[in-house]
Amino acid sequence: MRDWSINTKKFSGENGVVKKIHMVRVQWEGGQNGTPPKMVEVPGSEFELKADLVLLALGFLGPETSTMLKDFGVTLTPRTNVQVDKDYMTNVPGIFSCGDMRRGQSLVVWAIWEGRECARCVDLNLMGATALQSSPFHS
Repeated sequence: MRDWSINTKKFSGENGVVKKIHMVRVQWEGGQNGTPPKMVEVPGSEFELKADLVLLALGFLGPETSTMLKDFGVTLTPRTNVQVDKDYMTNVPGIFSCGDMRRGQSLVVWAIWEGRECARCVDLNLMGATALQSSPFHS
């Protein structure tokens, strides 16, 4: 079964074995004028499903912003992703970001590609030169 716009509230079961998933439907509100949309619970939409196995697929909420990013003063985009320059460096010298943290949740191939490009930029920043190849798409 696949379903969308649901927030899992809790799991319940016995002796460490899951038996039920308790959920509520959500809707996205806001998101205008450069602010990110917010997930809001739909009143009265609570429901539960029987379960004996749960696989989690999480995303679309952006990086944790109340920890290291805040402590270092890293600038975020209006969608709460980490803002970087063309070389993947943030506004804080020596702090880089790429993949989901920079672009938001996307395909794993993008994360791999950006990870390689970012590694080349970090190497260049630390060593002054790099032997790592650049993608022809890197500007």
